Amino acid sequence: MLAFTLLPLLAIAYISWHIWCMLPLSWIWKSLVIVLLAGSFLLMFAGIWRSTDKMPMPLAVGVYEIGTSSIFILLYLFMLFLVLDLGRLVHIVPRTLLYNNGWMATGITVFMTVLFLYGYLNYRHKHREEISIPSEKVTKPMKLVMISDMHIGYHNRREELHRWVDMINAEHPDLVLIAGDIIDGSMRPLKEEKMHEEFQRIKAPVYACLGNHEYYSGEPDAQQFYRDAGIHLLQDSVADVGDLCIIGRDDRTNPHRKSLGKIIKDHSSLISHSSAQPSGRFAPSGQRFLILLDHQPYHLEQAERYHIDFQFSGHTHHGQVWPISWITESIYECAFGAYKKGHTDYYISSGLGIWGGKFRIGTRSEYVVVTIR
Repeated sequence: MLAFTLLPLLAIAYISWHIWCMLPLSWIWKSLVIVLLAGSFLLMFAGIWRSTDKMPMPLAVGVYEIGTSSIFILLYLFMLFLVLDLGRLVHIVPRTLLYNNGWMATGITVFMTVLFLYGYLNYRHKHREEISIPSEKVTKPMKLVMISDMHIGYHNRREELHRWVDMINAEHPDLVLIAGDIIDGSMRPLKEEKMHEEFQRIKAPVYACLGNHEYYSGEPDAQQFYRDAGIHLLQDSVADVGDLCIIGRDDRTNPHRKSLGKIIKDHSSLISHSSAQPSGRFAPSGQRFLILLDHQPYHLEQAERYHIDFQFSGHTHHGQVWPISWITESIYECAFGAYKKGHTDYYISSGLGIWGGKFRIGTRSEYVVVTIR
């Protein structure tokens, strides 16, 4: 949290100095631009501290969206000025471009506007990722829609959720699986807009696990929302659906969540008498197609060890914007997309929704259509 606060403040100071030098305006107008920039960033903390819950809804929405969008705008301004400064050091960029230059300031404004307009439109477009998995464990084809990281709340409101449910229903799935972070943070907009009613429109059973943001919103409230929405919550538990067995892990935010081996061992239909291993571990009996929902894609080797057929995770957002996507790729064994270890298939989704500013630059918002044949 200290780094999350300190680094943007240092970036604001760096950007403010460049703005002060570049704008050919009086000190009053320069100060006003800098105050607006810094103030927009500080609005983000109103959402983090839940001050938005005390505001009228239109104001809360505006404060949330401006505050969380500012962090991405600051990132790109910082990178842009850093490139210009490096260009000056190697004598590619003339000094006159960065001092009292209205044309350069106008060019940067236009560039940023076009970039973030593209990012917004790219976010609005939901990519349909299709996967086909052959398996002898299913007697008939099953079509599943899998999504993660919806983050419904102040920025992804009921109107947007309505559009997503229509997209899901258009697939005519047999089952819908959600890998956590349905809720963004505050429960207030979900309750006031009665967003649970939208989930009730989904024309297929819905199963989901918890994500870290369900804990930020308050786990008991999140569980109640799941019940109101008709979502089957799998919290270190298992559901048998036809030829499928769906295992939902609690989020790793809960330090007391069960191990995957413990979940499998506790569910008697998953193991046979011959499945006890010399190490004391238990492996599934292999009679059903096993799907694991685990919000955060850490320790992928566990699914392989326990013979899971398919693991679906989210959480990473693939960084939301470049170059944060490079950071997530360095942190996680697989930060995005299809992956395979042994006989286990994985898909780490970049998410249907998003946290904060509605921008996708170098990444995508998606839903996954899986057919098991």
